[in-house]
Amino acid sequence: MPMKQIVAEFEKRTGNIVNLSLGSSGRFVAQIVNGAPFSAFFSADQSNPQALENAGLVIDDTRFTYAIGRLVLWSSKIHFIDGNEEKLVKGDYETLAFANPRVAPYGIAAEEVLKRLNVTKGANHVWVNGENVAQTYQFISTKNVDLGFVSLSQIISDGEVKNGSSWLVPQSLYKPILQDAVILKRSEDIETTRQLMLFMKSGYVRNKIEEYGYFKP
Repeated sequence: MPMKQIVAEFEKRTGNIVNLSLGSSGRFVAQIVNGAPFSAFFSADQSNPQALENAGLVIDDTRFTYAIGRLVLWSSKIHFIDGNEEKLVKGDYETLAFANPRVAPYGIAAEEVLKRLNVTKGANHVWVNGENVAQTYQFISTKNVDLGFVSLSQIISDGEVKNGSSWLVPQSLYKPILQDAVILKRSEDIETTRQLMLFMKSGYVRNKIEEYGYFKP
């Protein structure tokens, strides 16, 4: 997610200053529950913002979907995947990585795809779960595993996949990865936060999100 570029453009247009913190959604939820003074929360899923709503930490009617993630099967090896699922389905690999489906939305999506394609772990296969999609990307990019499921946004540049080989998983094989944002009650500047959220719904941001490998909400 190009949040740095989006925030920089927002600051340029409004003169407001935004202190941006990047990290895993689950870690931020724990910090927010424990009193961290964040104004807004942009999650990689829907469940974490919903949990904060249920805990009474979110301003009513502020939750919205700002992006829809796209799942891709990727290898850092050139011509290893060649734009289809053949290697995966035939089991023509040794190691496969995907994010932990117990905690990561991209892991849940990957597990759905494996089930729909009837892909099972063979005796000679090693399946590795990353803590999140970022760690999964690291496993693949360093060639510690042959292939794996990551977010298209992680491997795209200028609208194209620049490195390795990939298969963009059809949306019909997994439930939409909806990513939600909320305004938190601890916000020290509600007005600026509302301006930022409104900006996130603008044509500029929606186009930027699509450029970086997401579907527009």
